[in-house]
Amino acid sequence: MKTFLPVLLVATVLAACQPAAEPAPVVAPAPEPAPAAEPAEAGMPSHPRLVVETLDHGPFDLAQQRGQWVVVNFWATWCKPCLKEIPDLTAFDAAREDVRVIGLAYEEIEAADMRAFLEKHPAGYPIALLDVYDPPADFDTPRGLPMTYLVDPQGKVAKKYLGPITSQELAADIAAIAGEA
Repeated sequence: MKTFLPVLLVATVLAACQPAAEPAPVVAPAPEPAPAAEPAEAGMPSHPRLVVETLDHGPFDLAQQRGQWVVVNFWATWCKPCLKEIPDLTAFDAAREDVRVIGLAYEEIEAADMRAFLEKHPAGYPIALLDVYDPPADFDTPRGLPMTYLVDPQGKVAKKYLGPITSQELAADIAAIAGEA
């Protein structure tokens, strides 16, 4: 052990006398990428697809409506503002050849019960029953009702409304958007 101690001491002194190692180069951290600009409706395609079977008007395919404005209205029988919209949307659909309205009933209801409801609250436009557990993939799941989308003649979502909408507001938005084009 007596010889080991002097050897250890010499090795330590020699190690301490070595030239200092080159300092590691300073590397600036890579800049964080800028966040990607999100589209107006994140996760929703600009030209959504919608193919549904309506209660009494056969299949409705949004892609086949190109050339006209389409009002896609999510609603429910228990929603008071939705019920106020039905006559106004019916009149709007009937008054304008360049507009088509589709009602998407977002609730659990049987077809017979919906038909009975529509006898008391007639809608002059097609109504489709949606599966609330499997809503149309290309539209946002409604956070509230009514929820309405205005789709332009090229099939692009021009505007989204959460809450009641009137035909006057829709007409004004169509005029403003058409004027921009």
